Amino acid sequence: MPIQLVPYSEDKDVKKPSYGIPKEIQKEIAEEVESGEVSDILQQRIKERAVGSKDDEYKKRKYEMFKETEGGYSEAMERRKRRERVGDKEEQGDDREKGEDDKEEQPVTNPAPTRRRRKRWDVKPEGKSESALPTGPALTTKIPTGPASLKSATDETASASAADTSTTPNPRTVTTPAPSRWEAEEPSEIDTQQIILSKVPVIEGIPLTDSNLDLLIPDGFKKVPVPSSYKPSSLDMPDFSSFNPSTNTQGYMIPEESSLAVESRTLNPQLIHEVPGLRDIQYFKETDMIVFGKLITTRDVSDGKLSPQDLKERMAMKLVLTVKNGAPYLRKGAMRQLSDRSRSIGPDILFNLILPLLMSRSLEEQERHLLVKVVRRVMFTLDYQVRPYTRKILVVMMPLLIDENRFTRLEGRALISNLAKAAGLAHMISTLRPDIDHPDDYVRNLVARTLAVVASSLGIRSLLPFLKAVCGSKKSWLARHTGVRIVQHIALLIGSGILPYLNGLVSCVLRNIDDDNLSVRTMAATTISSLAEASRPYGFESLEPAIEPLLHGLKQHRGRSLAAFLKALGSLIPLMDEEYSNFYAREVFKVISRELSSPDEHMKSTILRIIEICCSMEIIDKGLILERDFLNDFFDNFWTRRAAMDRRLSRMCVDACYSLSLKAGTRDLVERVLLSLKDDSESFRRMAIECTSRILVAQGSFDISDRSVSRLLDGLLYSLQHQNEGIDKVVLSGFGDIVGSLGIRVKPHLMPIVSSMLYRLKNKNENVREQAADLIAKIAPVLKVCGEEDMLVRLGTILYESLGEVYPDVLGSILGALRGVIGSLTSVEVLNPPISQVLATLTPILRNRHEKVQENAIQLIGDIAERAKDYINHREWMRISFEMLEMLKSSRKSIRVSANKTFGLIASAIGPSDVLVTLLNNLRVQERQLRVCTAVAIGIVAETCLPYTVLPAMMNEYRYPEKNVQNGILKALSFMFEYIGDLGADYIYATTPLLVDALTDSDLVHRQTAATVVKHMALGSVGLGYEDAFLNFLDLIWPNVLESSPHVISRMLEAIEGLRVVLGTGILMNFVLGGLFHPARRVRAAYWKVYNNMYVGSAGSMVPYYPRFESVGGEVEEGMEGGAEVGKDLGVPEMDIWI
Repeated sequence: MPIQLVPYSEDKDVKKPSYGIPKEIQKEIAEEVESGEVSDILQQRIKERAVGSKDDEYKKRKYEMFKETEGGYSEAMERRKRRERVGDKEEQGDDREKGEDDKEEQPVTNPAPTRRRRKRWDVKPEGKSESALPTGPALTTKIPTGPASLKSATDETASASAADTSTTPNPRTVTTPAPSRWEAEEPSEIDTQQIILSKVPVIEGIPLTDSNLDLLIPDGFKKVPVPSSYKPSSLDMPDFSSFNPSTNTQGYMIPEESSLAVESRTLNPQLIHEVPGLRDIQYFKETDMIVFGKLITTRDVSDGKLSPQDLKERMAMKLVLTVKNGAPYLRKGAMRQLSDRSRSIGPDILFNLILPLLMSRSLEEQERHLLVKVVRRVMFTLDYQVRPYTRKILVVMMPLLIDENRFTRLEGRALISNLAKAAGLAHMISTLRPDIDHPDDYVRNLVARTLAVVASSLGIRSLLPFLKAVCGSKKSWLARHTGVRIVQHIALLIGSGILPYLNGLVSCVLRNIDDDNLSVRTMAATTISSLAEASRPYGFESLEPAIEPLLHGLKQHRGRSLAAFLKALGSLIPLMDEEYSNFYAREVFKVISRELSSPDEHMKSTILRIIEICCSMEIIDKGLILERDFLNDFFDNFWTRRAAMDRRLSRMCVDACYSLSLKAGTRDLVERVLLSLKDDSESFRRMAIECTSRILVAQGSFDISDRSVSRLLDGLLYSLQHQNEGIDKVVLSGFGDIVGSLGIRVKPHLMPIVSSMLYRLKNKNENVREQAADLIAKIAPVLKVCGEEDMLVRLGTILYESLGEVYPDVLGSILGALRGVIGSLTSVEVLNPPISQVLATLTPILRNRHEKVQENAIQLIGDIAERAKDYINHREWMRISFEMLEMLKSSRKSIRVSANKTFGLIASAIGPSDVLVTLLNNLRVQERQLRVCTAVAIGIVAETCLPYTVLPAMMNEYRYPEKNVQNGILKALSFMFEYIGDLGADYIYATTPLLVDALTDSDLVHRQTAATVVKHMALGSVGLGYEDAFLNFLDLIWPNVLESSPHVISRMLEAIEGLRVVLGTGILMNFVLGGLFHPARRVRAAYWKVYNNMYVGSAGSMVPYYPRFESVGGEVEEGMEGGAEVGKDLGVPEMDIWI
């Protein structure tokens, strides 16, 4: 764009040069935005958050499963027979397409037109394609089919992106080609004029025609004729029949909807932001229209015009939509209503709403979590009524068992477990049985995991006969494969709980370990290893019959199958005695030595796992490792760059090397790893550091020569200085652990190490400076061991000069390093600058809001208060105390704990009186968290300076007539008696009047906190002779067991438990027996709670205090004339206690 320059003139404004993009490119971008070709970033992020976007091809098969959920057991069996009859894959595909077409016709749409876009100036223009598609929009006609509940008028205008959900039917789209402009007939002028004049406004359904206007307008008006010279130029005249008041620009009109709704629709016009009958719906996606479209289309129909079934459906839609898309404060109420009304609504409506939503590809993780919670609560309420929908629920919930997220898998297990308890074992087996020999491995995997969950919830014993039948199936090897896989998942899920049923499970697997099919044999061997690992160190007697088939299989198999048999035999070795374990370990290591060079990843992981298991056993002879040059072959094949690139394999290599060091010794392993510390691959160096640090920390460095120590430290410095992938925590922790393990042997090499740290402390990169400061904190104790006092003082000076660091993460690490240096000095007098100057510098740093800076600064101040309290004047400590009050507001718990501890150390340094005044004033603030932390700090001060220095001020402050202050004092007393334990026995009588006042207060919180104080006092005074005071407390606490607040009840029950310990069971039994059989149910419930807690805590000591019944009522004895009543003596002389 050329610069336009205009000469200066006093009369006209000076035009300045303007820069911009060319007009044709600006026009092109505007056209792309208007046409919607540019992808919306918000829509793209919504699609990325969807659960379906993270599924791979294997997990996407769940959508195909959902299509086949129609019908029950008989239909499923028919589908299985059809699969068996049809052998050809093409015929199977035709049948599947035919079956899907019978249920619903799929949409037929035109391919998207090729995007025609102008090339930029840096790209050569392309020639026009002769076969290019027309750019005009196609004319489509939609013929609605399928259930009427899923169709609405809004479906016709919904965008095509809603069609990606394969769980719901879509209407067939029939494309009609648009007529060309040459083929269209041009209307005549008279026709054009009549067409234009026929367009009249329609107000509230009344067209303003001539006849209607004559009725509305008084007499005296006449119609102005159309001028004869008027000739309409085109048909693009305003259509008054679709008159919209919001488009009237002649004058102001009150808008029908708020500007906020208009703006939100402008941001994303495809979203519906208002749902009738609901409030605070956060969003309404176009895919929600498929299920909840009836709420939009029937918005004008009142509830009175709907049938009872439609009314239930509308209510269920509103509640489910509120749970899914509503505001958080509305979800809880909607969830409760769904749970309460699920029986009246009916399972048919609920599951037909929820299950298609759960299978939507655009569903997000949060939405799925909420819907799964709805299904779980509805199932709990419906109970046995869910049986007809078991298959549909399972098809939707089974894929959760293989989700990547652990919490999602736990949700799926809990839901399937509840479903099994509601539907019963027989119904679950009949539902899953048709898919046990399904040709798709995905379906069989889900069925196996589901039946394992059923076994864990209903018991393995009830499922064992079915497992034996499936594992012994002669009809299909797929059924046997699935049966063995079920046993494997039971072992993985239940763990040691399989021990009572181990014999039955092993018998199911053993019959398949010699199966004709290779997949069945491999799965049987894998299951044996899972059973052995789950039952370790028990169960060898049950698994012993599997040893011979496994040994035989080692000679017959290769590749992945051999790895399965090898892992199975290796998992049995820890269960054996010493003689057997050495023999079979030798057999296993023969195969391992042969397969060390195998390229199979599964074989590699199996070998590493067996080495880790066998070498960590003390009874295994170390000759297995030292002979036949096993270590050289192992390092040649496993200690490679390729293994280091795989994080899982590298972790297994480190574990195996550590186990090998237990047999071969530290020296051999460390010297073989040293060469990798200077490798070009950073991941390889990281793996070497991790392995070396783990070996040296566990076993020490006594076997390593001085030459090896020099090479080791040289390699560590090389690895530290050549970090290309950013600052690595493995290098940091490994360097510190290795240097700490070497101890005094590092002294000759301290100068290059410290010089490297100081050089990196001045680096331009803040991450490098942070790592250097962290390393100084780790090596400071080693400098103390080596006697390098001068070097520590020099480091302290340099770190003090670095306290002006601007990056908070680096500043926090520098404070940690300074703390390590000060803690390693034998005396703080040698520190330069003096410790008082260091503390004065720390005071403004406390105002830094960064959590790492706050925590390290508070801990450093606490260390100074503990070691150098005599070097700091009183005023400085008070200033720090006021600054630290803000730390009690921190959201991080570790900062609050450090601040409370430091308050106690400061109080021990300058005395509790001044610190206590500051803390007591802090009890009068409104913020609850600050008051609670202040109460904890007061308790710590009391513990540090003994209670007699604090109690007078606390009891005097309790007289202040404010609930917050009094409650804070009670909390401080609670923490104090909890911390000091039996030291608080001397202050029981002194605090009794205060606690009596609190226990008789009308405020629930007062009584609740006072009960906590009594509990801690009682537990710390058992057997010390203060039963009279605690009996008084029991009289005051006992009426509170009838309170309705759950918090108060729990605290009172805890206090009664503490009083039971100090007073004994007999006294408490006298209180309990009077209300166990009270006429009022609520009274009985409260007393039985106390009785049950007593029974759990001291059931044996309750027996002598049961009431003695000499005779019970008058009972009519059979056979006596006249029905004479006799008394029955229930006394047991042996139970009498004589005092």
